[in-house]
Amino acid sequence: MCHVRAVESRSAVYNLGTMRQSHFSRRTFLKTAGAGASGSLLAGITLEKSSANEPARQINSGDFTKMSIAEAADLMRRRKVSPVELTKACLARIERLNPHLNCFITVTEDTALAQAKEAESEILRGSWRGPLHGIPVALKDLFDTAGVKTTAGSALFKDRIPTEDAEVVRRLKEAGAVLLGKTNMVEFAYGSNSAVSYFGAVNNPWDLAAIAGGSSSGSGAAVAAGLCFGALGSDTAGSVRIPAAICGIVGLKPTYGLVSNRGVVPLSWSLDHVGSMTRTVSDNALLLQVIAGYDPAEATSIRVPIPNYNAGLGKRTSALRVGVPREFFFENLDPEVEAAIMNALSVLRRLSAGLRDVVLPSRPEQQESIRSAVRAAEAYSYHFESVNKTPDLYQPETLVRIRSGQDVTTRAYIQGRRDLAQARRAIERAFENVDVLVTPTITAPPPNTAEMNKDLESSTRLNGINIHNTSPFNVWGIPTISVPCGFTRKAMPIGLQISGPNGSEAVVLQLAQAYEQATDWHTRAPEVKA
Repeated sequence: MCHVRAVESRSAVYNLGTMRQSHFSRRTFLKTAGAGASGSLLAGITLEKSSANEPARQINSGDFTKMSIAEAADLMRRRKVSPVELTKACLARIERLNPHLNCFITVTEDTALAQAKEAESEILRGSWRGPLHGIPVALKDLFDTAGVKTTAGSALFKDRIPTEDAEVVRRLKEAGAVLLGKTNMVEFAYGSNSAVSYFGAVNNPWDLAAIAGGSSSGSGAAVAAGLCFGALGSDTAGSVRIPAAICGIVGLKPTYGLVSNRGVVPLSWSLDHVGSMTRTVSDNALLLQVIAGYDPAEATSIRVPIPNYNAGLGKRTSALRVGVPREFFFENLDPEVEAAIMNALSVLRRLSAGLRDVVLPSRPEQQESIRSAVRAAEAYSYHFESVNKTPDLYQPETLVRIRSGQDVTTRAYIQGRRDLAQARRAIERAFENVDVLVTPTITAPPPNTAEMNKDLESSTRLNGINIHNTSPFNVWGIPTISVPCGFTRKAMPIGLQISGPNGSEAVVLQLAQAYEQATDWHTRAPEVKA
């Protein structure tokens, strides 16, 4: 079994120890690659322009973790930066900031360095596997990893060590990615309160007193704070998009079944999606390119052609018709969120063929039977034995949520499944006259952890606010991305949600990147005080 260093207490005492120095230094890497110079060479590197509107920028040796995946991949492919250096930079940042953020449950330091050295050696031999080769990424701690604990944020699984990798983990390894470890999460992915974890609360890098969202809280905070270049999460009611919006990064929930769920601890088989979390839209496309694809061993996996998701990025979006479903999604918006979204819509109006108000054929407020019956029943089914034998191993809030499924009748579950199938068919009609839908990701700024943990009633109410605009898209199963679109007066991020019909990830990514490049919200990063 690989050597790991882990956080194993609610107080989140974190000690990576002294990280061993690689015998293969960056200077050696550059000399071997024929770079022909010595000293602090990276200080002279100028990155290529990512668009005609953006100036080229310089990268210094202290900026490793500030690069995008695309930037780092280009430099590594050209042998100007070593995977080992990128990995060491992330590990050093984890050591320094994780005690404040509590993003990671397990850090696979030795394995990550070994993977980075292997990637370095392959690149020197000319065997570059692609844009993720040598890129340090993280995994939400419900993706099975052979020989490494997968806890799902619970005492129930605190010593669980899978023998096989989840399919998406296998794909990341095949692409040459460096896996840094497992990120903290809301226990069993059931909620958006980042404090509900056996391993302690995940803190928001923009404000340590605020929640980081959930359930992929550790992944969202780690990406935002530069502890990794990207991360995987899962999304059953918004668990990728909520922390993405709250932490100021990009989070994509793909089409249902596009990415395999095999080897992922489930919440609700009918609603679970695996998603990617990055700092830019193009990076998200790079991650999706690797993890998407048919898995014959996964019952929910769909067999569809996988396009080149990066091919359409940077192209004009002036022909795209943008639909705005104001009913439900724009109701009771916080004034600061509303102002940011209105500004975002004005930008999208200029980038597209125009905005059109739309009324959805499948109404979100009518989906309560699906959420309360299907999700609750399937969660209870998975936890049936353990929740009855060892209820004390669950967080109190998780226990209440899981037990809510024990009284769902067979009739109610079957009707819920029928409603789910009908909703997924009906939503396609929403795109007869528009190409995408645009909404706020969440309707209010994130609450403080203390406010959300005041009592179960407060947590339930605030969780309902958090998932209000995200959960319907899990019911519909259509691709949805959250991108940064502003900040509150207290400097907390605000998210914009762009969605398309089944299989339209390329279009969703295209418009999301066009918006990203027309604004500068994605360029801002939190300054975590270590």
